[in-house]
Amino acid sequence: RRVRPGADYDRLHFCPRHLQLKYFEMQFQLAEASNLPLFLHNRNTRPDFTDVVSRNRDRFGSGVAHCFTGDLNEMRALVDLNLSIGITGCSVKTQDSLDVMQQIPDENLLLETDAPWCDIRPTHAGFKAVKTQWGAVKKEKFEAGRCTKSRNEPCNIRQVAEVVAAHRGMDLEQLVELVYSNAQRMFFPAQ
Repeated sequence: RRVRPGADYDRLHFCPRHLQLKYFEMQFQLAEASNLPLFLHNRNTRPDFTDVVSRNRDRFGSGVAHCFTGDLNEMRALVDLNLSIGITGCSVKTQDSLDVMQQIPDENLLLETDAPWCDIRPTHAGFKAVKTQWGAVKKEKFEAGRCTKSRNEPCNIRQVAEVVAAHRGMDLEQLVELVYSNAQRMFFPAQ
């Protein structure tokens, strides 16, 4: 259970900027009423995203800047709003994005796959740290136990963890325990 408001300026052909901002702002009413953690969707919306979240920060408890691909200043602004930062395969494409990921405070770090999107590809800067590979087949040749080619699968969360652990200089198990604790705190605070 979560709420996923946000904006996506890479998809303006589906919905213009002014409408996205109008309804992004309105979604905080739902967030306030539901009191659920927010998965905040942000694609290429700087500085609008941070401005809208900042104006509405008192209307929700916890939240994550989902599939973060921003720069260091944006990450710091979101952390200053006490948000977690979600790292996916899209978050480790460039050396600059790896550098930003290394600066996320431990208590604000979460991992996600964003399946079926955002797999870690050989062209990504973070790919060198991937240790685990699964066989993949074309979707027309589906086989149980194998991934579908060119589609991110939930099991690839391990690859995201491998990249993050390597670039933060952490043991994989240590990283997994850290993000598990962060996720528990966000999604199951009473337990």
